[in-house]
Amino acid sequence: MSRTKLDPYHHFTKAEWSALRADEPMTLEAADVERLRALNDPISFVEAEDIYLPLSRLISLYVEATQELHHASTRFLGADGRKVPYIIGVAGSVAVGKSTTSRILQALLTRWKSSPKVDLVTTDGFLFPNAELAKRDLVDRKGFPESYDRAALIQFLSDIKSGKGKVEVPVYSHLIYDIVQGESVTVDRPDILIVEGLNILQPGELPRTGKPVLFASDFIDLSIYIDASEDDLRRWFMERFKRLRVTAFADPASFFHRFSKMSETEAENFGMWAWDEINVPNLRENIQPTRGRADLVLTKGTSHGIERVALRKV
Repeated sequence: MSRTKLDPYHHFTKAEWSALRADEPMTLEAADVERLRALNDPISFVEAEDIYLPLSRLISLYVEATQELHHASTRFLGADGRKVPYIIGVAGSVAVGKSTTSRILQALLTRWKSSPKVDLVTTDGFLFPNAELAKRDLVDRKGFPESYDRAALIQFLSDIKSGKGKVEVPVYSHLIYDIVQGESVTVDRPDILIVEGLNILQPGELPRTGKPVLFASDFIDLSIYIDASEDDLRRWFMERFKRLRVTAFADPASFFHRFSKMSETEAENFGMWAWDEINVPNLRENIQPTRGRADLVLTKGTSHGIERVALRKV
């Protein structure tokens, strides 16, 4: 007797997903999409309309349902109706386009008729400073789970979910490749918070003692994973690295300024080393295994465009 293979996801082609936009109006202009896209992520206005507009509609329904559940809970408990922010996690490999997805989502969600307050943070701000990474012998493990101050990240998410106001987030600079000492940004009771990070969906290891612990993923209401093949990710990473070499790396203040002085071959060899020795192990060991935990998986094709969408069955 054959058994039906169970699948926890609904699967959509790009055209099928786009149809779920229904009558939702597009509130972004082509110039907005151009401004919001990250380096080397050639997202078009059409893709923003086909993929992210239906997603914005889905999120609006999810947020509304979550708010109703919260109201029911507060009525039952006789508690105050303090606003509980809705948290969206965006995960995926280096160079897959997490920043573009996060920024376009933020722009679309902010333009809802209710004008919600939508904040965006990246987990880069919770990396240990370079000096601390050196002490822990983690310089070449930057971006791996152990390179983050996970306790600080958990505290931040806990504060946000509890409704605390004016929560500080450390600032990370890609120019100096380090935490900027003494600087922070303030997140003050958003309606929606988007958290972007390589390992934001990772559950972590449970302690042998059996003591209850919290993970960043425990605070996320909707998790999004952006997927692509390793071959495409490698190519996109190297294309971005080459572009940075003649743009941001040319700044004398850049941590990577030395690469702008190298020959093209020398710089490319370093880029491939970084991909093979740092990014690939992190991708295989830590990032890809979280794909199956996501509520929504956006799968990109060779052109960097999203070709398939998988939505977890409720």
